[in-house]
Amino acid sequence: MKLSNLKPAKGSTHREKRVGRGEGSAIGGTSGRGHKGAKSRSGNSKKIGFEGGQMPLQRRLPKYGFTNFTRVEYKPLNLDVLQSLAEKKGLTEITPEVLKSNGLVTKNDKIKILGRGELKATLTVKAHAFSASAVAAIENKGGIVEKI
Repeated sequence: MKLSNLKPAKGSTHREKRVGRGEGSAIGGTSGRGHKGAKSRSGNSKKIGFEGGQMPLQRRLPKYGFTNFTRVEYKPLNLDVLQSLAEKKGLTEITPEVLKSNGLVTKNDKIKILGRGELKATLTVKAHAFSASAVAAIENKGGIVEKI
């Protein structure tokens, strides 16, 4: 072993090359950016979706439709889901907190009860909205419907 043979262990050095530090660094002069053009200059950045002057995809596609920003999105839950939850947990009252704790909705969901399935239990159901068939089914079994 001689001093001329010494070198660090593989993987122990991880310094990045310092660009623009003279010709001896092998990345001097233009610092790996080539000659002239926008990409050689400082402060260069392209807009998202820029395609080199070609008409970008988001401008080529046709625009249509309308998005109603006042629309209220509900998380739908059917009567059969409420029935199975009531049977498993022995519940008589279904509230958003109960549904959240059982993983059926998240904390910001608005809940709408729909009428699919058969309801056998007498339940007090609290939700943000109900379909007419769900209200009829709950009240036929002696249950109570409460809108929040």
